[in-house]
Amino acid sequence: MFRRCFLLCFAAALAGCAAPGHVAMPAGTTLIILRHGDRDTEDLNEKGIARAQALVAALDGIAIDAIYSPGIKRNLDTAAPLATARGLPVQRIQGEDPTASLMALGAGKTIVWVGNKGNLRSVWDALGAPEPPPLDYGDLYIVTPARLGSPRVEHRRFGP
Repeated sequence: MFRRCFLLCFAAALAGCAAPGHVAMPAGTTLIILRHGDRDTEDLNEKGIARAQALVAALDGIAIDAIYSPGIKRNLDTAAPLATARGLPVQRIQGEDPTASLMALGAGKTIVWVGNKGNLRSVWDALGAPEPPPLDYGDLYIVTPARLGSPRVEHRRFGP
């Protein structure tokens, strides 16, 4: 009984020490996070379109429960080939910091976030993930919770 009480108090103390704005990854959650495809204007360029199509093969063999993105055309265009291949809708989350919504909606699931520089940095900081965030075209990071400390990150590349 004492041990259980001690562990609960210790967990509460750790939670109280969390950095402001920190969002914990729920157990069993996997976040696949990437920047939209290459662009010259507001739309994907030829390389960005090819990269969006390459995302399908890059995630082959990984079960995906949901795909999320802000309602920005370049992000939606990047997610579209994967969504079509998996028969999933691209669900929109607005705002510069979608982390709390992503973790609530994706708790215990494998989810994809196709973001842009601003919201990718926000997610990265809120999760307390190790640097660098996936800001380059073709970065593909697979993030899973760690028992203690920063989440685990597997860095991959995809596309041309």
